[in-house]
Amino acid sequence: MRNYLEFESPIKELNEQIQKLKDSAVKTGINVESAVQELERALEEKTIEIYKNLDPWQRVQLSRHPDRPYALEYIEALTEGTWIELHGDRTVKDDKAMIGGFGIMNGQSVMFIGQQKGVNTKMRQYRNFGMANPEGYRKALRLMKLAEKFNKPIVTLIDTPGAFPGLEAEERGQGEAIARNLFEMMRLKVPVICIIIGEGASGGALGIGIGDKVLMMENTWYSVISPESCSSILWRSWDHKITAAKALKLTAEDMHNNGLVDGIVREPLGGAHANHTEAVEILKSVITEAIQELSQLETEKRTAIRIEKFCDMGRFVEPHMQ
Repeated sequence: MRNYLEFESPIKELNEQIQKLKDSAVKTGINVESAVQELERALEEKTIEIYKNLDPWQRVQLSRHPDRPYALEYIEALTEGTWIELHGDRTVKDDKAMIGGFGIMNGQSVMFIGQQKGVNTKMRQYRNFGMANPEGYRKALRLMKLAEKFNKPIVTLIDTPGAFPGLEAEERGQGEAIARNLFEMMRLKVPVICIIIGEGASGGALGIGIGDKVLMMENTWYSVISPESCSSILWRSWDHKITAAKALKLTAEDMHNNGLVDGIVREPLGGAHANHTEAVEILKSVITEAIQELSQLETEKRTAIRIEKFCDMGRFVEPHMQ
């Protein structure tokens, strides 16, 4: 059964009307095709209207939609046959919030790495709600180095409310693990494509977010802090989260306009949660194109462009006042 957000209630009502008509047709044998088609046209128009005018907080809500595809679903759909998941950081343990391994896409071996939140309460606890510990980031780096060794492109799928903030994580070097990943990813000799598929929060996202192409799906967010946390710091409550979301400029459009991401991945009408199959097809096309483009560049040039891109972020020129 599909879940609906508050602002999606008109879509819910139209879908329910369509379903009632279809159920009635089955029971009575009455032809309701024309009425259904009319409602479907109204549904499409209403969906376009709603999704054309989304505010930043609604984008944040969509990024967390319970029906939205998670990293594991994307990886399994993108790869041909069974993908080979690899485990452990070879130091502490296997972090279930961070997944990764080799898969075949378009006949080519690709290293996929991503944060997995879990699809139900039990799996969310198992995956620690997509919040990786230091060993998760060290596992990710180990897999990136393995891909580099065998000259395979890397695709990271980012979806996390942040790196795990627990005492144990800090004791095992959470900050160092993320910083090491930033340093090492900057210099990887293979193509690296990073895609925010849901939430992109703070260093938890950055830990696997340094790449030649950093892309955001249409209904995602990417920021140093979540709107709720920003509100709690500035106003001592979560009541101003909508204002905070707007001020943070965290949407895909804002991030692209500010030159902090390289592109926006279009989602199906109604969001990725409304049509998983089409969302996968769009993402596969984007990844394929990016790998082909990056593979044509010489290794040294590709790495130099990547370093320069991130070094240029945040630079500005202040006009001289006479």
